[in-house]
Amino acid sequence: MNWHEIGTIEDIPARGARCVTTPQGRIGVFRTADDEIYAIEDHCPHRGGPLSQGIVHGNAVTCPLHNWVFSLETGKALGADEGSVKTIPVRVIDGRILLGLERALMAAE
Repeated sequence: MNWHEIGTIEDIPARGARCVTTPQGRIGVFRTADDEIYAIEDHCPHRGGPLSQGIVHGNAVTCPLHNWVFSLETGKALGADEGSVKTIPVRVIDGRILLGLERALMAAE
């Protein structure tokens, strides 16, 4: 696994997200109200909604298309919904965010 710096914690608003495009697909990088950083694939398994455009609440995100809720910690759907998204390893070092990726990083959006 290769660690790639994608920016700083200040680049993501509290309870917000950014999207990064990688060879493995689009990854949503989320910041909670408690300044925890999580990364998951940016593609809802239900209808393909961009999770990085969803609402962050606690350690979860709600898909903007059909309100499915996913744990940012596990990637699993919460409540009555079933499914999951892949989680991506994250490290925060001195405010810098690094993603654990299998291949080189392509571009940040």
